Formats: sequence, structure tokens, C-alpha cells
Amino acid sequence: MKKYLIIFEKTRTGYSVYVPDLPGCIATGKNKDTAENNIYEAIKFHLEGLLNENLIIPEGRTEAGTIFLSF
Repeated sequence: MKKYLIIFEKTRTGYSVYVPDLPGCIATGKNKDTAENNIYEAIKFHLEGLLNENLIIPEGRTEAGTIFLSF
């Protein structure tokens, strides 16, 4: 089982989501749940393509955090 960080970005029309450890693997959705379902399918498709080409499946290495600032 692989684990990848996904990043959501709010847009004017919904959400965009991408996987930093899988360049080019992106999806969108009108809401966050749809975007998450779409990126799940995009990740599966991306990894299947890598396997079909006998390429290495990257490990999920990206981490995220939150910083709170007061000024």
C-alpha cells in the first residue's frame, strides 16, 4: 500500500487537487469530496501507467504542516 499527500486548492468553480510526489497527477471537482474521488482515480491511473511502462513507483515523501502567524 502506498500513501501520498494530496493538496486541495479552492477555485472559483470548485476544487483543484494534486499530488506533489506524482508530478502531473491532478484532478478537479465541484466540491472537495468529488475532487478527492477524482484524484483517487487519477492516482490509480497514473500508477498503473508507471507499472505498464516498467517504471519505478515513487514513494510518498512530501509532508505538510500549518503555521499560524499573528501580526
